[in-house]
Amino acid sequence: MTADDLLARHRAVLPSWMPLYYAEPIELVSGEGRRVTDAQGRTYLDFFGGVLTNMIGYDIAEIREAVQRQLATGIVHTSTLYLIRQQVELAEKIARLSGIPDARVFFTNSGTEANEAALLMATNHRRSHQVLAVRNSYHGRSYATMGITGNRGWSASQLNPLQVAWLHSGERLRGLLARLPEADRIDAAVEDLREVLATQTSGDVACLLAEPIQGVGGFVHGPDGLFAAWKKVLDEHGILLISDEVQTGWGRTGEHFWGYQAHGITPDLLTFAKGIGNGFALAGVVGRAEVMEAVPAISFSTFGGNPISTAAGNAVLDYLLDHDLQANAARTGAILVEGLRAAVGDLDCVAEVRGKGLMLGVEFVRPGTTEPDAALATRVFEGCRAGGLLVGKGGLHGNVLRMGPPLTLTDQEAREGLAILVEAIRSGAAESVTR
Repeated sequence: MTADDLLARHRAVLPSWMPLYYAEPIELVSGEGRRVTDAQGRTYLDFFGGVLTNMIGYDIAEIREAVQRQLATGIVHTSTLYLIRQQVELAEKIARLSGIPDARVFFTNSGTEANEAALLMATNHRRSHQVLAVRNSYHGRSYATMGITGNRGWSASQLNPLQVAWLHSGERLRGLLARLPEADRIDAAVEDLREVLATQTSGDVACLLAEPIQGVGGFVHGPDGLFAAWKKVLDEHGILLISDEVQTGWGRTGEHFWGYQAHGITPDLLTFAKGIGNGFALAGVVGRAEVMEAVPAISFSTFGGNPISTAAGNAVLDYLLDHDLQANAARTGAILVEGLRAAVGDLDCVAEVRGKGLMLGVEFVRPGTTEPDAALATRVFEGCRAGGLLVGKGGLHGNVLRMGPPLTLTDQEAREGLAILVEAIRSGAAESVTR
């Protein structure tokens, strides 16, 4: 069966709103380390990791063996109505690493579910359905999480069970805060928060849910310390802070284990997903016991924290810590960001090379403006694939190249990927000039 045959079958049975990457979509059939191979035998260096999910890489012996040991017991699922040793052990580790005192952990299958659960807890704890969210954000594809997603392209319904008020994002290129000097933006963001509370809410808001670095939004982030400034105001009103760490968690930013730690505060709840399962469905919420217990009825997740996924999660977390992958993310991320800034940062079609650790974005604009150039981003995206490198796309306007390689990326692989990126960007920019 050819790729064209599989594509035709895909289109015949799956909904059209499920996007496929590339003008000629590919099927990945095997992987090892940081490389994957498609059905045609072409091998690629992977800088997107299943959307930042294959955090340790592919075919990692320690993870494979942990899952095989659990499979060998014959127990794939029991439900959480029974004790699950792997689940308890992983919850203990995450509670300890969270930085949240007297923490409890609830496991789900995805980041969407984790954010839904956090909203359930916060709104019950505060007895309010009023929520603060941030423009350009993304928090999931379910009913409530779409309602707090500040990106029209990912918000498939305007119906919303929550009353949402919107804060300005940390966007550095566009918007009201972008017009201000960097040193003035936190004060302006605090003023914005106070005005929103005074004008758009009745005061008894449940929570602010925010990403330390906006993932789907194109790896945009505000100044370090922004969350601390927001939290000072939130605390005056008893409003909870939820940090969405679905993409920023587990040391990916290099400088910290959690994205919130760049701001010098501790959230009431944080949500996690993606990398902790390294491809197995695993996510959850960790937070203060007082808030986590604010669920006034029986609730559980049928598959959340099942023996297989938590066996994988334990192996992933142990590997991550044993190999100090946070430090590796900082080092290899610096190779990429510094190399990109040196090689293409002065191109007038590159508005910004940004990010932290192995969470990097390149934003493309029409030369001499801040007008997004999604077509150029697509050309660079396709050029990377042609050069043997898989990357992602994102941003509110679809003009940002997104990179989230496995945290096991080597220095040599970082330089290899950098060379492909630079060539694709330069070629794409040159083609723009001739059009």
